[in-house]
Amino acid sequence: MKKTIITVVGKDTVGIIAKVCTYLADNQVNILDISQTIVQEYFNMMMLVDMNQSPKSFGEIADELTKVGETIGVSIKCQREDIFDSMHRI
Repeated sequence: MKKTIITVVGKDTVGIIAKVCTYLADNQVNILDISQTIVQEYFNMMMLVDMNQSPKSFGEIADELTKVGETIGVSIKCQREDIFDSMHRI
């Protein structure tokens, strides 16, 4: 399974979750886990997704999600799970 961590950070606004989830569904990316919080007016979401069924490469999805984020005023970053785990290991 090709798992990826997606983070979304920025000022809260209507439709952030909808736009990100719609993009993922349109590209056959399955959401395995999702956590989101809003602190004052700042939105933060972290998702664990499975990209196995997507016809697009990791790079294509990462680039396109960056553009989705730009259109809605948030920062969206993608990182492969194994790299994420290595970076956060003590």
